[in-house]
Amino acid sequence: MSAVVEQAAIAQSTGSWPGGDGGGGNWPRYPRLFEAIPNSGPSTGMNLVKLTGSGLQNTNFVTFGGVPATIVAVDPYGAWVTVIAPAHPAGTVPVVATTPYGTSNPVYYTYVAVPPPGPTVTSLVPTSGPSSGGTAFAITGTNLTGATVTFNGVPATGVSVNAAGTLLTGTTPAGPVGNVPVVVTTGAGSATVPGGFTYTAPPPVATSISPTSGSTAGGTAFVISGSGLNGASVTFNGVPATGVSVNAAGTSLVGFTPAGAVGTVPVVVTTAGGSTTVPGGYTYTPPPAPVATSISPTSGSTAGGTAFVISGSNLNGASVTFNGVAATGVAANAAGTSLVGFTPAGALGNVPVVVTTAGGSATVPGGYTYV
Repeated sequence: MSAVVEQAAIAQSTGSWPGGDGGGGNWPRYPRLFEAIPNSGPSTGMNLVKLTGSGLQNTNFVTFGGVPATIVAVDPYGAWVTVIAPAHPAGTVPVVATTPYGTSNPVYYTYVAVPPPGPTVTSLVPTSGPSSGGTAFAITGTNLTGATVTFNGVPATGVSVNAAGTLLTGTTPAGPVGNVPVVVTTGAGSATVPGGFTYTAPPPVATSISPTSGSTAGGTAFVISGSGLNGASVTFNGVPATGVSVNAAGTSLVGFTPAGAVGTVPVVVTTAGGSTTVPGGYTYTPPPAPVATSISPTSGSTAGGTAFVISGSNLNGASVTFNGVAATGVAANAAGTSLVGFTPAGALGNVPVVVTTAGGSATVPGGYTYV
């Protein structure tokens, strides 16, 4: 026999309905419940439940497991009462209704546990930090109690949540340069922080340069030592160095100086993580003066056009004059120890031969004799 039929079959006490029944008949005096519709709901309550039965008019009190419900409506004919279920721990509880004439028999209602809500996240501060990690951060949201946090799948450290579950703090782990997902996880689910977190390259560190000086002509090989130098460029007084290369560890950078003016200039190393200035800078020094030790041949036609060779040192970039008249086709070998060209026309007799570079001038011993 169903619960509804069983309840309906329970004998009712009879007697004149208060106020008369309009026809002298007998009415059930005491309230009876047949069933709860629905007969289950969330443990948080707040859902509508219809209790069917008889003698329910003037119902003034309904309880679910002893907890008062909120009465919404009562059938004036006593066939039903609609209530809002109160919150109650999960499980099956008796439901009874009370009228001025007594308390009903129980019907049963099952509370179902409601899973806790998953976390929500609204912001992350700051949104970026060095790839080495160690950045303190704060995440705001709701339902963050008991949460863990990962940055690109790597757990953050020192995670703590306030009592309200609305603020989570911690420290970033190390990560790759670029934007990565940040995920907050609790027992009820996970949430991804909008915008994620951007790892930036750590700023470079430059501790020294060697050598600390070189020719204004540039081309001097140099080595800068430090850390975080990967991907770096280098400028000397704002002018880029050439041939820059960095070792895999990012601790050593090599290249060649550009040309520069005499004096000490700043040397700046720049990476995606920022810039740093090399302590002490770099000093451009005048190139060494040329040295001319001999010329061959030592004489030639006044008509000019005689091929000659001047030996010495520091002859790179040199020009040559014979009695103040420029020789033609002048070129020096890579070592700067030999210079060739063709004599200009000249008057009979011995004339001075002068070799000139950015480092100064030198006169060839014995000069040159036009014949």
